[in-house]
Amino acid sequence: MSDLSYMEKLLDGVDVEWIPFGDIGKFIRGNGLQKKDFVEQGFPAIHYGQIYTKFGMFADVPFTFVSEQLAQKLRKASKGDLLLATTSENDEDVVKPLAWLGSEAAISGDMMLFRHRQNVKYLAYFIQTANFQSEKRKYITGAKVRRVSSYDLAKILVPIPCPEKPEKSLQIQAEIVRILDAFTSLTAELTAELTAELTARKKQYNYYRDKLLSFEDGEVEWKPLGELAKNLNSKRKPITSGQRVAGKIPYYGASGIVDYVQDYIFDEDLLLISEDGANLLARNTPIAFSISGKTWVNNHAHVLKFETYAERRYVEYYLNSIDLTPFISGAAQPKLNKKNLETIPVPSPSLAVKEKIVATLDKFDALTNSITEGLPREIELRQKQYEYYRDLLLSFPKPDEQVA
Repeated sequence: MSDLSYMEKLLDGVDVEWIPFGDIGKFIRGNGLQKKDFVEQGFPAIHYGQIYTKFGMFADVPFTFVSEQLAQKLRKASKGDLLLATTSENDEDVVKPLAWLGSEAAISGDMMLFRHRQNVKYLAYFIQTANFQSEKRKYITGAKVRRVSSYDLAKILVPIPCPEKPEKSLQIQAEIVRILDAFTSLTAELTAELTAELTARKKQYNYYRDKLLSFEDGEVEWKPLGELAKNLNSKRKPITSGQRVAGKIPYYGASGIVDYVQDYIFDEDLLLISEDGANLLARNTPIAFSISGKTWVNNHAHVLKFETYAERRYVEYYLNSIDLTPFISGAAQPKLNKKNLETIPVPSPSLAVKEKIVATLDKFDALTNSITEGLPREIELRQKQYEYYRDLLLSFPKPDEQVA
């Protein structure tokens, strides 16, 4: 069945009218509720920031409460109201919707409720579409804090099937919502499965890496890192962003490529190790990473040269597997200085053993990287597929398009 024939069957011959939000309901701004007003028990309350941080697109249970006394002074959302966060630091999030399906709840300022007689989830889904987002951007004001007024929101058109037949209209809206709910659930399930798979593969990789790099007491000789590599820090040279000449040579810092420049300092295979920065403790990205070819390195990464590929990669894998906290100084500005770096003890088996370990870990690394890149891409594709069908279900010809 084609998309067109499906929509024709769904609409069953009725017309869809594009009607201004202001003609199908009323916007009511929240008032007087602040985070400091929350209590452990009391009257349900919703703060506008929670629409961004805690709620999905619909909910029926609040996270917070206020006293009954304060609640009497506040505006309240009822079941079926559409709640909108009207301020944000970015254009994408402003007017983020929450279809409220619960009992009466007090609402804060910087948000408004939209009271209407439509299917609230239908309206919430429509606000997520590319059509609404495009229209919304025309009315965004403010520099640092971005906002849209109720006056301007009231102008934006929303597609309502046969508005002159409210019961039939709600039946059609409910069917569209049913389909989108199913898509939403399926997308969430697939995303959760793919995310779990990615986490499992990373844990598996870390397990085998740690196992290969663990040795019994007396099994191998331990050497300070300074004896295993030549330090080339003296050749580093930082360049401020204003002095860099754009080019194709990667310019490296503590956690990887910072920029691309025209000239280079090194032209060989090297190991960089973060010298400073929060990532030394957070370890969100590897603190040791190999580079090759023409490169420029600033003074935020130590530069080490090894005699063989296996020795370089072996140390890279090992440093990324251990806790370096004992060698890091400074709390506000963590730093791994050259002296401490060179005292890090490294188990040093024979070159043949290192080559075998590296060969195994390289295979695991390639597989893990493939999964790490592939699964997020798959998650993104599933999300785009969901957005495509959502927008398709909520796309109806506008009067000017019908005439054309």
